[in-house]
Amino acid sequence: MKLHLQKPIIFFDLETTGTNITRDRIVEISAIKVMPNGEEIVRTRRVNPEMPIPEEATAVHHITDEDVANAPVFRQIAKDLANFFTGCDIAGYNSNRFDIPILDEELQRAGVKFDFSKARFIDVQTIFHKKEQRTLSAAYRFYCDKDLTEAHSANADTRATYEVLMAQLDRYDDLPNDMGKLSEFSSQNNNVDFMGRLIYDDKKREVINFGKYKGQVAEDVMRRDPAYYNWVMNGDFPQNTKDAFTRIKLRLH
Repeated sequence: MKLHLQKPIIFFDLETTGTNITRDRIVEISAIKVMPNGEEIVRTRRVNPEMPIPEEATAVHHITDEDVANAPVFRQIAKDLANFFTGCDIAGYNSNRFDIPILDEELQRAGVKFDFSKARFIDVQTIFHKKEQRTLSAAYRFYCDKDLTEAHSANADTRATYEVLMAQLDRYDDLPNDMGKLSEFSSQNNNVDFMGRLIYDDKKREVINFGKYKGQVAEDVMRRDPAYYNWVMNGDFPQNTKDAFTRIKLRLH
């Protein structure tokens, strides 16, 4: 099945030094930009994370410190990468909760502004879990009848994710071949920030989605407890989450 696209969509996958959004770094990024006419532009790039790659991470993706020693650091490719993503919808596997937040952290750290709010996000993992509940390798076997022999290679995972989405559209008659509707279907919550620390309620108010104030309107909490904002700013939260709290705080003045 060919995707019905009004604008390009990028399928991408990251390999990283670990799973901590704020502290870990990208060591490889692979992206397939699919144009509305079906043309594909493929890019894969190793990145020097400027920190040692833990053995447990190398055990997953097989990328060592030596492999990236002469690779560019992220800030050297950040502008070109942002330009490549500009004007596109974005798809991945578990991308809403991991790849997009860590990419945003890296871009902000490099001083490159990128407005993710203009993109629609299609998370193939969420579609899979709502329909079948398996891993990417199992999804590839289930939908495409192929074995993902190079799992945790960014390029192999990216290609598999692209193929799985097309196979999902073939399999499920009720799954719309429309990027806006797919974005809605593959969203777990109506998130304000990437990590879902804030979510919108049915009145479009930002509601805290963690900790002691979970379920309470963020504006009300920050009026009652002004120190809460400072706690968030000094905490181990992604910059995207801190920015969302800052926008709320600015409305209080």
